[in-house]
Amino acid sequence: MPGFAGGPVLDASALLAYLGDEPGANVVADAVAGGAAISAVNLAEALSTAAAKGADAEQLANELRDRGLLDGAITVEPFTTADAIQTARLRPLTRAAGLSPGDRACLALAGRLQAAVLTSDAGWSTLELPIDVRVIRLATTPAPRQRRAAGASPL
Repeated sequence: MPGFAGGPVLDASALLAYLGDEPGANVVADAVAGGAAISAVNLAEALSTAAAKGADAEQLANELRDRGLLDGAITVEPFTTADAIQTARLRPLTRAAGLSPGDRACLALAGRLQAAVLTSDAGWSTLELPIDVRVIRLATTPAPRQRRAAGASPL
């Protein structure tokens, strides 16, 4: 499989959507087929999320490598000093949208590589940055939860 060749940068949420076959996974799959990149920070975030759900992070990383994804179709980029500085510079520009340091690390990498970003976080589309942010799934409004009477069946 091809490695990163000017394709998009994946946010942790995009990688997790792809791995979990969630809505938007097809968008990520198409991007990965042409080569994509992910920051080591965002890979750590995705592996941490999987570990919190009971997966073994090392085993998952090895499986992704064996499938030709990590260090294959998805190039894992180091988090550099320049990325750290840019991540800090993005803080005041993204504060209102509530972006985490990991989110900003993803944007910093996209800026360094001059690449688009794939994310499942629709809030990123409101950012006024010189980075092409592509939300992988349409925003949906969850159905309102109905209250159950005490003792009623949850079904």
